[in-house]
Amino acid sequence: MAEKKNSTKNILSWVLIVVLAILVITPTTRVAIQRGLMKIGLFKPDVPEQPTPTPSAANSEQSASPMVMTETVTLSDETGKTVQTHNLQGKVVFINFWATWCGPCRAEMPSIQKLYDKYKDNEKVVFMLVEIEHNLDGAKEFLAKEKLDMPIYFPESDIPATWLSNSIPSTVVLNKQGQLAFDHKGMADYSTKEFEDFLISLINQ
Repeated sequence: MAEKKNSTKNILSWVLIVVLAILVITPTTRVAIQRGLMKIGLFKPDVPEQPTPTPSAANSEQSASPMVMTETVTLSDETGKTVQTHNLQGKVVFINFWATWCGPCRAEMPSIQKLYDKYKDNEKVVFMLVEIEHNLDGAKEFLAKEKLDMPIYFPESDIPATWLSNSIPSTVVLNKQGQLAFDHKGMADYSTKEFEDFLISLINQ
């Protein structure tokens, strides 16, 4: 009798393990778990400290020769209109590289939306969510399903390796001079106060 009970427990344990495995493997459930982990404080992006500019530093900056940008990318929006990132100097540019099939990309999107909602009307900031596979229909379907309204772009030239390596999501922020000020590979929560303070510091430079 005891052996029968143990056998039943073992079967139930294996059934539970299989069910949990299926839940984790299911994309929708996995995304929900990842978002939950972000809400409890995991996956915070490491933001660099921004030095406070001094008058002498500002003067030396003005006297220095203009920086020649070597890293840029051409992107197109949903209508096919193209823009080159080096033409956005004078603005802080938030660029997120993603794909519709990428679970971590989908998981971090709501946090980017929160940040976008706060700064979308700020003329000194540009948000560019770059769907790397030119899947316009899939991107629009995903945004509609998740009730997101961020601007989607598609690459029309090679993307610098320092911006996008072999994994997505990948996020970079360019300062007003077009220089790389922030670089994060992998999923992150961009709605944190730390990241918002970092963005504000770049805006105020």
